[in-house]
Amino acid sequence: MMYCPFCGFQFENLTKFCCSCGKDISFVPAKDASTEQEHSRAKTVVQQFFKYREGKEAERRMFSKSKKKSKKTVKISVGIMKKKRTGMRPIRGKSLPLHVDPSWSSERLLGAAIKKLKAFNQDMKDVEYILLYPDGSQIKNIPGTDTPFTIELYKEAVGKPYQRITLFVCTLEDFLSEYVSVSEVEEDDEVVVRVPPVTSPLSDTVLWSSPESSTPEPIRRSTSISQTSDVQVRCGTESQMASTSGEHTTSYNIYTNIYAPVVIDSSSSDAEGEELQKENCDEPDGLTAADVISNLALKINKTSCSRFNINRANVWDGAYRGFRRSSYSPNSGMMVKFSDDVGLAEEAIDTGGPTREFLTLLMEAIRTRRIFEGKDYAKYLTFHSEAADENEYFYVGRMIAVSIVHGGPGPCCLSPNFFMYLVGKDKTFEAPIDDIPDEEIKKALLEIKNATSLSELRVISEKHSSMLQTAGCFRFMRTLEDRKKVVADYIQWYFIYRKHLSIQSFRKGLATLDFLNALEQHPSLFFSFMCYTETRLTADLLENIFHVQFGPPGSSRRQEETRVLSYWQDYLLSVEERNGSLSLEDILMFATGLRELPPAAIQPKPQLLFQTTSRFPVADVCANTIKIPVLHSYEDFQEAMDYGIQNSPGFGLP
Repeated sequence: MMYCPFCGFQFENLTKFCCSCGKDISFVPAKDASTEQEHSRAKTVVQQFFKYREGKEAERRMFSKSKKKSKKTVKISVGIMKKKRTGMRPIRGKSLPLHVDPSWSSERLLGAAIKKLKAFNQDMKDVEYILLYPDGSQIKNIPGTDTPFTIELYKEAVGKPYQRITLFVCTLEDFLSEYVSVSEVEEDDEVVVRVPPVTSPLSDTVLWSSPESSTPEPIRRSTSISQTSDVQVRCGTESQMASTSGEHTTSYNIYTNIYAPVVIDSSSSDAEGEELQKENCDEPDGLTAADVISNLALKINKTSCSRFNINRANVWDGAYRGFRRSSYSPNSGMMVKFSDDVGLAEEAIDTGGPTREFLTLLMEAIRTRRIFEGKDYAKYLTFHSEAADENEYFYVGRMIAVSIVHGGPGPCCLSPNFFMYLVGKDKTFEAPIDDIPDEEIKKALLEIKNATSLSELRVISEKHSSMLQTAGCFRFMRTLEDRKKVVADYIQWYFIYRKHLSIQSFRKGLATLDFLNALEQHPSLFFSFMCYTETRLTADLLENIFHVQFGPPGSSRRQEETRVLSYWQDYLLSVEERNGSLSLEDILMFATGLRELPPAAIQPKPQLLFQTTSRFPVADVCANTIKIPVLHSYEDFQEAMDYGIQNSPGFGLP
């Protein structure tokens, strides 16, 4: 069979001209059987190739479908709930991040959450747990639907990113007891309504009160007595915020973790402007400064350390060099090596004791630095050009943050007014005129404040016009009340505005190890460690710090130790009463390297032991241990203790 190459007409025999179009087709070769076979074979090969390619493509598509990509894990938070008298409540500071698959069910999520929480909380019991929503209801389905719970579906339902989702676990026993108690209340005919003592415009805030009473009681105000300052606040373990009639009260949002945002009612009456209010130092659910510090200390890497070579004759010099060293990292541990006054290295291995003593001495040195001014109990930042050039404001702030997070003390010298402004609790700064160290400025402001008539006020303001113009608060006095505004504006300029850059640098240093964030969230917990307070170390408090290690019960050794223990207790009382050259702070320093109790818990726990090998007391500050001598009379015991403590200033001395 042949075809015309011009018109496609089919014909069987080869001819010279096409019978259809009449064109010459003599050049078309005749096809023989071999040509037909070859053409057929080529056509078959092409068909086989296309068939093979289609098979491979189908196989490739099947392979791609079977290999599903695993979904990327996401991070949520899990915490612990416990039954309180007021219902199921989260435990503060127990929330941990958890990486999960969005498709996980509640059962699989519960297993992973319990495993993570038990790894970081050794006190969790080996009992049955259930998974709860933040409102305390058990997790089974997506709220309001019959759809089984998954992280992905819950995220879409609440409209939050994964990082902001927090779920909780609790024991089945607590959950069932809560359910039973709720059922009993529902069956009771009597309804008890609990009304807060003061109606607040902040509907999402509450005042903490004791759960023992059905109606919250007014919270007491506690302030410390100061000779010259009207703005002193005392932090006691029983002090709480004032909640009296006619006064506005500062209150905090309820939050479920340590670093939740805080909402503050900034309005205050004139009477409240003269004294600072503080929350109770023991926050709801027993949150303490030690809890917050332990959370911050998780960032410290114990496997690496930064070296400090310190001479007690000039602690600041060695500390400043160490903190400015390029290899220094606040996230590393501290290795402190002391030398005595003649440069001999003390034989001390730093496992905590030298570091605590170094931080104690450093905080004492900071109080006298050139960047501060004012009274010993009311320090403010001042501007010093050389200190600013050397970035001293930043390094002092960093030293304070590192000291507290690493287990050392705080400065205990800041003015309460400056501290509350520093952490953002007071938007408008107020301070007494007496806190101004410049006598000329103080005298001028007192003249303005004490003016008795408008004409006298105008004469005085004109007299001090250059001083007021420098602060930008010089104005024409229209009424006698303008004097208060002028004095307040000048004080704010003197302590805050003219030192703005210094304050910002100081805050940047405090932000080390996220300490500034902790200050802003919990100023009451750290107030007594940052500001001066009248509280002092007592004999009872020091006695309770040390855990006594006795010999076997019933032994003669135990009887002797019991007798000497009474010597120790009387000795602490004697030191507290006599106010001599030796103080209770010296005894604490001798045993732990700390002159005052730090915000963090003292680790390891201080121990009191008895020893007969030496007549004098022996201390191991790295282990926080003091060994007192077993002597036959109280007089010998007192003499030996006085001599041993007063003559052991360094780690290399017995």
